[in-house]
This record gives sequence, structure tokens and C-alpha cells, in this order.
Amino acid sequence: MTGEIERSSRDELFALLQKVLPQHLLSRGMHALARSRQPAVRNLVLRAVLRAYPQIDMHEALQPDPFTYESFNAFFTRELRPGARPVAADAHSLVSPVDGTVSQLGRINAGALLQAKGMQYTCEGLLADVPSAARYLGGSFACLYLAPYNYHRIHMPCDAVLRVTRYVPGQLFSVNAATARTIPDLFARNERVVCEFDTEDGPLCLVLVGALFVGSIETVFAGEINPPPGRGGRVRMIEAGVGRTFRRGEEFARFNMGSTVIVLTGKAVAFAPRVEPGEPVRLGQMLARLDA
Repeated sequence: MTGEIERSSRDELFALLQKVLPQHLLSRGMHALARSRQPAVRNLVLRAVLRAYPQIDMHEALQPDPFTYESFNAFFTRELRPGARPVAADAHSLVSPVDGTVSQLGRINAGALLQAKGMQYTCEGLLADVPSAARYLGGSFACLYLAPYNYHRIHMPCDAVLRVTRYVPGQLFSVNAATARTIPDLFARNERVVCEFDTEDGPLCLVLVGALFVGSIETVFAGEINPPPGRGGRVRMIEAGVGRTFRRGEEFARFNMGSTVIVLTGKAVAFAPRVEPGEPVRLGQMLARLDA
């Protein structure tokens, strides 16, 4: 009990600190720093990150020498070598779009998704669109957290056709476990890019959630959707890419810094064994069966 109280106190303190920080200003600064091509700046940041995260495995990268990348952001969004992430070939499987950790997953009950123990948020709030939220009633979701040491490109979990993309402005709280336990409606409050698809097994949605220090969210069809100058304002539709077909495992987007991807399906799915909160997942690993 004492340990839980101490953890709760630390979480509350961390949340309070984020509330008073100039979140967008700090993220603009990180956006510029991560793109600096000055060797001294790039090398300083690279060395600090490589020391802080020894889990980074450069042997998986197409270019294994971190100091050959033109900027820290180029290193951070590095490409994997061919064959590093085999993709499940089952036509009715939903595969992980990223390397990361399962934060939460389960059914979308009465339009609500589980954020943390005792905390929920709504599908309507997350998608910022009432008709869209209705497509996922009774469906399933998986919330996948990307740590700084993870691969940060996002790939398609199944064959799908893009039907709509919208940018939703918001705050930039951290999306780690401590913040998820503390900040109500975290994923529906943070800046995000919502991408909805049609598939043979019904509707699918990928929500790319921004976070503190996430310099931008970039897609293969629209480029950087939310670089600092374009942040804020109102919900806006992105017309580029509508109607484009994507194949399972195809690169779709990337986080320029880390964050969270939330996968929504329009029907209940059967999650694979060992895909559960707290467990790591890898790109291409089966998450669920769509025809269960």
C-alpha cells in the first residue's frame, strides 16, 4: 500500500509539472534541435541518447552507424534492414503497426476505451467526430506506446483503403504510463492525427497521438502534418491520400520523436496470446484475428 501511495504521489507531481511547462514551446525547440545538421549538435544529442537508452539495437538498422545520419531526427526515424521485421501473412490477421509496449487493449464498451485502472475516455472524444465514433461501437482497441529506444516508423496492420485523415489540435502531455494513470482523457486531449480506413473485415482506424517533445507526425502521403508552424487552430481535414490502398506491413507514417498509436476496429477481435497490457510487441507480430 505504501508503495502505491508513493507511486501515486510521484505521478501527480509529474503531471503537475507538465501542466505548468510550456509544452508547445518546448516541442518547437526539440523540432529545431532534432533537425540540426551541425555535427557538434547532432553528435551531442546522439551520444546522450545512446547512453540513456542502451536498448537501441543499431544492428537492425539499414545504416548501423548512428553518426552517419545527417541529423538526430534522421537517426531517430532510421529505416530497418530488409527482413528485420517479418510480417504475419494471414489475410485475416491484424498485425502490430509498430515496435512498442501494449498500454491497454480490449472491447470498446458503450463507446468507451480503457486508459488506465479506473480511467476511461470516449471514442467520440478521441476521434473528434461523432459519426466516425459510431463505426467502432462494439469493436476493439489496442493502445501501443513507443519508447524513445523503439523503431519509430508506423506500418499498416492489414490491407486497407484510406478514407479520411484529420488533424486534431491539442495539448502535448507525455504519454508514458505515469501520465496515463494521472491525466484524465489523456489521448483525447493531446494533439493527434486520425486516419480511418475501409478493409475487407470492416472499418479500421489508426490514431497517431502526439506528446511532449514530439516534433511532428508525418505520413507517406501528406508529409509533415503538424510541424510547429501548423500546430493549433481547429480540426482540419487532410485530402491527400484519400482512396489510396495500403498493404499489410507497408510503411504508412512516422513519429519524429516518440509517442502512441491507438488501433481501433469496427468489430470485436480475438487478441493473440501474450498480447496484453505491459507486454512488448514488434512490428509485424500478430495482434489479433479479424475474422474471430
